[in-house]
Amino acid sequence: MNTVISPIAGCMRWGKWGANFSTYDYETIINQCVENGITAFDLADIYGDYTTESDFGEAIKHKHTLRSTIKLITKCGIQMVCDNRSHHQIKSYNTTKEHIIKSVEQSLKNFHTDYIDVFLIHRPSPLLNPIEVAEAINQLKQQGKILQFGVSNFLPQQVDALKNCIEINYNQIELSIIHLKPFLDGTLDNCLQNCIRPMAWSPLGGGLLSEDEHPRFRIIYSATSELAEKYNTGINQILIAFLLKHPTHILPVVGTTKIERLLQVKAATNIKLTDEDWFKLYTASTGEEVA
Repeated sequence: MNTVISPIAGCMRWGKWGANFSTYDYETIINQCVENGITAFDLADIYGDYTTESDFGEAIKHKHTLRSTIKLITKCGIQMVCDNRSHHQIKSYNTTKEHIIKSVEQSLKNFHTDYIDVFLIHRPSPLLNPIEVAEAINQLKQQGKILQFGVSNFLPQQVDALKNCIEINYNQIELSIIHLKPFLDGTLDNCLQNCIRPMAWSPLGGGLLSEDEHPRFRIIYSATSELAEKYNTGINQILIAFLLKHPTHILPVVGTTKIERLLQVKAATNIKLTDEDWFKLYTASTGEEVA
């Protein structure tokens, strides 16, 4: 059963890779999120050169009642070369049973918790062995160390190869008004077929949309602005509502350091675009009328 609800706070740039939050800063934004009903947080072992998980964990370490309220999402599978992993010779993928179990154990220590709500394989390695992944995940589930399992950036055929061995609850993919590929390449169809909940990273297109940019962006901006006026809301809310319209019930992962942006995304859950509104945005993005 899928337990994560929209939206998700993306924490990739909370630490060393972005805002370089102090423990106080982490505590502040986590509390602000929870107070406003935003309870899911997305991380990965590599974020902040392997430091963001532990930074986040330090902020929640002594808040024992908070742990039952929030949902922790994290990932493994990418091996980076950095000061904290100087033994890595080259950036690579590792989805072996040993590495998955070791990564989960480390994440549990980093978060000061005994379970992870959702654990994802970060990238589809060419060497991924579905049987080996399933053995690791089943063992971790039986031990209560992870509650749900998913993947990230997997194409339909890669999902199918793995789902024959293990239940997949989520697929976290790049998806936005300026990145429509999952609507067209079968990824979202695969999610519908297999009852997989998609998570959309960079759901606002990385903040690239403005009226002064590339002609395509100006067209999208114009259509979005028109609908924002119609629904008496903001552009970001319309861009998220565009994703929420899909029958897979997409979960936006919003990578921001500002609570205001997250509240905009939450507000989008109350906007119900018509089919024609949705296709107005879709057509503005593709630049072509549907067939």
